[in-house]
Amino acid sequence: MPKTTIKVKLTGTDGNIFALAGKVSTALEKKGHEDLAKEMRSAVMKSGSYSDALGVLAEYVEVR
Repeated sequence: MPKTTIKVKLTGTDGNIFALAGKVSTALEKKGHEDLAKEMRSAVMKSGSYSDALGVLAEYVEVR
């Protein structure tokens, strides 16, 4: 289960992990979760692979 109930559609988006993380970060910030957005960005930067980074995104929002 993600840390929030926010739903973010990533299909059809640029597959660049920074673009995806930016979209998730923006969604978190719009809902008042600036702290989680910062935490998520840090975790993405520390992830060891693209798939790990995608997993991080799914920890914070419901990915569609």
